[in-house]
Amino acid sequence: MKALVYQGSRDVRVENVPEPTIEQDDDIVLRVTATAICGSDLHLYRGSMPATEPGDIFGHEFMGIVEAAGSAVTSVKKGDRVVVPFVIACGSCFFCQHALYAACETTNPDAGGSLNKKSIPAPAALFGFSHMYGGVPGGQAEYVRVPQANAGPFAIPDGLDDEQVLFMSDILPTGYQAVLNAGVKPGSSLAIFGAGPVGLLSAACARMEGAERIIMVDNQAYRLEFARKAYGVETINFDQVDDVAEAIIQSTEGHRGVDAVIDAVGYESKGHGGSLPKMDHFEVESSDIALHQCMAAVRRGGSISIPGVYAGAVEGFLIGDFFDKGLSMKGGQTHVHHYLPTLLEAIEKGTLKPETIISHRLKLDQAADAYRMFENKQDDCRKVVLTP
Repeated sequence: MKALVYQGSRDVRVENVPEPTIEQDDDIVLRVTATAICGSDLHLYRGSMPATEPGDIFGHEFMGIVEAAGSAVTSVKKGDRVVVPFVIACGSCFFCQHALYAACETTNPDAGGSLNKKSIPAPAALFGFSHMYGGVPGGQAEYVRVPQANAGPFAIPDGLDDEQVLFMSDILPTGYQAVLNAGVKPGSSLAIFGAGPVGLLSAACARMEGAERIIMVDNQAYRLEFARKAYGVETINFDQVDDVAEAIIQSTEGHRGVDAVIDAVGYESKGHGGSLPKMDHFEVESSDIALHQCMAAVRRGGSISIPGVYAGAVEGFLIGDFFDKGLSMKGGQTHVHHYLPTLLEAIEKGTLKPETIISHRLKLDQAADAYRMFENKQDDCRKVVLTP
């Protein structure tokens, strides 16, 4: 089959590789009908995510048709159309029973998945996202093996096309969890740092939850303009403002700051390479990352939500400011499975239209070009969907 294979920093190629097969009784093999390039895939593409190895198949946003099912699979059958959460969860361990699927303690046995050399257990395995997260081949391919098929694949009803539901695999529930973690409610004010796909869908979900005022921060004018038109946000281009946090504060009532902030950027903020060369000690070498702007912009007693990817330590983290302002902070990988019924209902009602962020539709054969275009923000690229 054809698959997008990593060879080294900014070197990905569509190559012929062996087709996946059933390995465990609760596996399925999926024929991929649509897949996408996620903003977090760029961390892998740039070689800045530890334990990404030549030969790895990328892709954690995908859906398709069940081609084969193991003897223990009861939740789906051959011919079903499903979307697959990017988090691989067993559905029955302590954390899964508490709807904390991204903390599943059974699916990532790779010791390299630990974030340090101490006793912190590895997080759940993820599709196509380095050997820190299990080294499971991803879905930017014609076929993909899906383990834990009784817990993960989510059947899609007739009447919805692939583009309407594809982003239920990751960025839609990620945006939704970010909004819930931020405590957004009717009347809330919210600043979102990063107008990439997760930032945009965070804005969509924030509107659904009743946010009254949303300020979107980025330096890409085309993305900010899209956000303004699509979600009615106010915008700040950080290349045109000396101090983003101060600009947000000055625009709020009483100059207190916004109720909540979402950091949809992560450790590769503009101007900071975020290179993480060592597994045992890696850190972002800057105190001027987006997270610190978020901490400055939020009011006392406010909330910080972090869907943007961080790995390891952040040098100069302002714990004194965090304490003094009495802030709350939540982050982490998305507990995708928990949110899918709610999000499917919103899509069916037309409350959410995640497909509107798609700017480019290409064939899998064009994936390497698509990565370059997405990274370099060429041709007003917001989101790329690939079809085999």
